[in-house]
Amino acid sequence: MTADPAVAATEPRLDLDVAMAVSIDEPEWLGALPEAEALVQAATLAALRVGLADRAQHLEDGALEDGAGEPITGALEVSVVLTDERTVWELNRAHRGQDKPTNVLSFATLDDPEAPEPVEGQPLLLGDVVLSYDTCADEAEAAGKPLADHLAHLVIHGVLHLLGHDHLEDDEAAEMEALESRAMATLGRPDPYADSDPVPLTKRP
Repeated sequence: MTADPAVAATEPRLDLDVAMAVSIDEPEWLGALPEAEALVQAATLAALRVGLADRAQHLEDGALEDGAGEPITGALEVSVVLTDERTVWELNRAHRGQDKPTNVLSFATLDDPEAPEPVEGQPLLLGDVVLSYDTCADEAEAAGKPLADHLAHLVIHGVLHLLGHDHLEDDEAAEMEALESRAMATLGRPDPYADSDPVPLTKRP
């Protein structure tokens, strides 16, 4: 199923000041997707626009808040790492107690009590999203999906976690999936949940 252009046209265009670090330390990513960095940047911005607009709608005064309840009014910083299965496996074991590979992990700072305090005048660090090439590529092949579409979806999923979205409960999962579908539509990419058997996604640490 292709993206609905009407959905993309009606999405809010928030003015965002985002410092984005994209690290690609697994060469297979660029071998399969030479445009991987640009794709990650576009997907990250799409997730931020949709996710932040959704957060604003849920606050009475329309302000966006960080984990301490302070308004988010300045620049944001996000890190996305495209790496290999072993690295993500080790992170999954260390931070989630899951001794197995997974596709994507998110490490959010907004709700992390041990995260450094925001520095005035500096971008607010939202956190890190880490993706495994091996797992993502295997999932895309098994589902018959282009790797580019699957990567875009997983980046969006991971960034929404950084904004506090989760899928522990059914209602949370439904809301998060709707946001992911909307963000994908803004990129002109298909709805990842249009299939009857979508790729399962990992909960954040």
